[in-house]
Amino acid sequence: MEAKAINRYIGTSPRKMRLVIDLIRGKSVDEALHILHYSTKHASRVAEKVLRSAVANLQNKDDAGRIEPAGMVVKTAFVDSGMAMKRILPAPMGRAFRMRKRSNHVTIVVAAKEEKAKPVQPKKAAKPVAEKAEKKDAPKKKAAPKAAKPAKPATKESK
Repeated sequence: MEAKAINRYIGTSPRKMRLVIDLIRGKSVDEALHILHYSTKHASRVAEKVLRSAVANLQNKDDAGRIEPAGMVVKTAFVDSGMAMKRILPAPMGRAFRMRKRSNHVTIVVAAKEEKAKPVQPKKAAKPVAEKAEKKDAPKKKAAPKAAKPAKPATKESK
């Protein structure tokens, strides 16, 4: 079972947000929350908010009972670029430079950890006793002695 949360039009650049999101992708939710909570990046506060929302969505989606965050994993997390507001910045000699204030959209998908069942290995078939006896009684083949290799003829070195 999985649930996702999306936060749109966040006022930081997508490049800065990707630095934070790359830290938590594939980690357990408990570990991801600790990483985001103690990160010094400003974008980590927004990412933590989105992650907590995705966890709450999964807990509300579950009918059987409450899933603990320890039993969840960040399945996917990605950042898309949003719209860019164009502003004008005064420049020397009466010119104007265009400044782009970028935004982004964060999507985080969390899933419940699946308990992996150990595959049942088929039992090995017992070999008949007669075959084992035949192998013990069979004479062992001796290896033939190796033939000596002919010596290489001596060559004169040219001066």
